[in-house]
Amino acid sequence: MKYRLVIFDFDGTLADTFGWFAHAINRIADKYHFKKVEPSEHDTIRGFDARAVLKYLGVPLWKTPLIAAHMRVLMSRDIHHIRLFAGVDNLLRRLSEVGATLAVVSSNSFENIRHVLGAEVAALIDYYECGVSAFGKEAKLRKVLRQSGIPRREAIYIGDEIRDSEAAREVGIAFGGATWGYTTPDALRVHAPSDVLARVDDILDRVIG
Repeated sequence: MKYRLVIFDFDGTLADTFGWFAHAINRIADKYHFKKVEPSEHDTIRGFDARAVLKYLGVPLWKTPLIAAHMRVLMSRDIHHIRLFAGVDNLLRRLSEVGATLAVVSSNSFENIRHVLGAEVAALIDYYECGVSAFGKEAKLRKVLRQSGIPRREAIYIGDEIRDSEAAREVGIAFGGATWGYTTPDALRVHAPSDVLARVDDILDRVIG
């Protein structure tokens, strides 16, 4: 096995949440005084990194923890609408069967993640680092590495955003770019040209090597 530790982002990687996000962000735009996003703008923001999205919406960095916390509450209310991407549950079971150590590092809450995964699949995850700040994933990736005791060269982070790629690079672990999530495939390829994944099923091949 090429990677013994497989760390996942959640939103846009394991769970199909962009449609919900695009609707929910407009529900709180007036409260936090930022720009609403029209459906015609979705492809535009999917080509941005996280900082560019904040700038486009007119969100100062200091507001991001407040907005993120509010979004987690909204998701908990709408959780019955959130689904895993097709094949994710089977992927996680297969990775566990072949002996991979699994982790989730996400800005979403543990309660939301566990609900969407379901109790059986959630129990396959060895480490959870949830409620991560917008640009705090590096510290949580390092924490998972310390807890697992697995060397960096045997770890990979699977995520769908440019900031996920940047976090993996900063920590010194491999990255797999999920092209089915929040960021367009072309934008991911600019930052991680050799690391993009076209399908959920491609993750297993990347891990096993």
